[in-house]
Amino acid sequence: MTKEPRRKSIGAARNPASAEAILNAAEQVLIEKGYKGFTIDEVARRAKAGKPTIYKWWPNKAVLLLDVYMRQKSIIFQNTGKFEDDLVAFIDAIFTNWRETPTGPIFRSIIAEAQSDEASREAVSKFATDRQAETSFLILQGLKRGDVRDSVDPIRVARWIGAYLWYQLLTGNLDHTTADIRDDVEILLMGLANGTQS
Repeated sequence: MTKEPRRKSIGAARNPASAEAILNAAEQVLIEKGYKGFTIDEVARRAKAGKPTIYKWWPNKAVLLLDVYMRQKSIIFQNTGKFEDDLVAFIDAIFTNWRETPTGPIFRSIIAEAQSDEASREAVSKFATDRQAETSFLILQGLKRGDVRDSVDPIRVARWIGAYLWYQLLTGNLDHTTADIRDDVEILLMGLANGTQS
């Protein structure tokens, strides 16, 4: 039986064909075997790539899985003309994406990996910071329209939104209706303090 040749390396730069094969293999292994069964050995075997090549381009599992996740993730910010509606639509789209595509299990796996590996934790922390900057665009839209107070820090609000999203993902609570999401968003927008307090 003739073995299929391994893909050729082109050095430190990523070979697009090899990188695509590795990402496809990583996604397949994760979907079929779950996080516990996910190994770089199996990814290398399916992608017909050497482990050194994989580790050269992705230093740990979390970084590889983040690339797999980002290939799946496709959330478009809406501009409905009202901040509350923008935020509801954004959260609803993320929940739907996590629930109906492999992105939910993939991202849970990434967070799990970060609990036991410092390099993975740093990768997830950087990813979270980047996403906060991305999400803050929604708040900036609201500021420009006058829907949000000038004193509001967009990054801090983005952190609260991210914490809410991650909690729902990690607890498997993604079946929110749009009405449920709107109720939660209203709590964020109104705050908790009684307006009569001094």
